[in-house]
Amino acid sequence: MHKTLTAFATANTPPGFDFPRPERLVEGNPQRVTWNHFERDGMSAGLWGCEPGAWRIEFADDTDEFFHVLSGRIRITDEGGRAREFGSGEACVIPAGFKGVFEVLETVMKHYVFVKRGEMR
Repeated sequence: MHKTLTAFATANTPPGFDFPRPERLVEGNPQRVTWNHFERDGMSAGLWGCEPGAWRIEFADDTDEFFHVLSGRIRITDEGGRAREFGSGEACVIPAGFKGVFEVLETVMKHYVFVKRGEMR
């Protein structure tokens, strides 16, 4: 198998656009854009952006996400009502099984890495 680096800055990945599912919306109807630059063996990584709005999130029991905010500001509130905000230069891991509300306070761009356990080699 030919192995090459995936450099995000020069990747020619077409963007994918979507919106939160209507039943999960909390505020607004924010458009999201994803450039999924890498996907293999239960891991995906890329760039994600979104305009202000909020929706409920429920992570699968086998999937974690690491993210690093490049610009903008978000707030993540867990089921117990504990909220954390993240802005430019800050990073976080959302653990498998997490449930809560994801809120974009200021249009955001972030790098992300999803890891689905049990599929990596």
